[in-house]
Amino acid sequence: MPIDLSKIRAIDVHVHAEVSCHDPEDPVMGKYFDAASAYFKAPRERPKMPEIIELYRETQIAFCMFTVDCESGMGAKRVSNYEVAELAAKNDDICIAFASIDPHKGKYGAREAIDLIENYGVKGFKFHGIAQNAHPADPMGYPIYEVINEYKLPAIFHTGHSGMGTGMRGGGGMRLKYGQPILIDDVAVDFPDMKIILAHPSWPWVDESLSMALHKTNVFIDLSGWSPKYFPKQLIQYANTQLKHKMLFGTDFPLIHPDKWMAAAAEVGFRDDVMPGIMKDNAARVLGLV
Repeated sequence: MPIDLSKIRAIDVHVHAEVSCHDPEDPVMGKYFDAASAYFKAPRERPKMPEIIELYRETQIAFCMFTVDCESGMGAKRVSNYEVAELAAKNDDICIAFASIDPHKGKYGAREAIDLIENYGVKGFKFHGIAQNAHPADPMGYPIYEVINEYKLPAIFHTGHSGMGTGMRGGGGMRLKYGQPILIDDVAVDFPDMKIILAHPSWPWVDESLSMALHKTNVFIDLSGWSPKYFPKQLIQYANTQLKHKMLFGTDFPLIHPDKWMAAAAEVGFRDDVMPGIMKDNAARVLGLV
């Protein structure tokens, strides 16, 4: 059954499926999970997808779930997009499947994107330039973007600092420059029918994300990856005013629990009249649920 917006209190657009239900944790990813857990002060054990689904159903929060395909950039085996999609399809009252395809896969990746959309009900995509070691506007990824643009679906792009690699020798080999939001501006221009969600507050480039969301009709911002108590003041200012229709609730679960995010958000100065949009209504429009 489709998501009944009257029965949920929020939509979390940023939830990670980091371990498979049937494959063991990839040892390469395990090292990065260790570092990210230390950085976020989060539990080391990653919940499996059925556990995530049950938690969100209990809290009456719909959510977008995805893995990150970084097979080329990190050499880590990905969790299958098909596993994510199949579990989401069985729980489509609460779960929305996003997919992640390494931009290095180019035209072959585009074939996978088409299959996932047409035959498995995937509703969006996730890119992480830092983990994928890819400039967001590198032409190698354009065949995949062309598919997303054709189907007018949303794509989440990681922006700003990355907890992945933080504290590791040489940052775990990950290059923060690919998290600069303005690098995605060319993508927003070249693919105007792709709804681009800039993930996280984008520190230390938060003003770039705000400018892009203000300038481009197809650019939005998700508020995941940080506790709201650490949000830059200009982010809250724009969420309360000019960009109140462009801000989307997100957590970065399992690193941040939705209840903790919402408790912190209640204390940082978001206006009461903008919170329904941030928590649910804006995402419902971006995801095509209304």
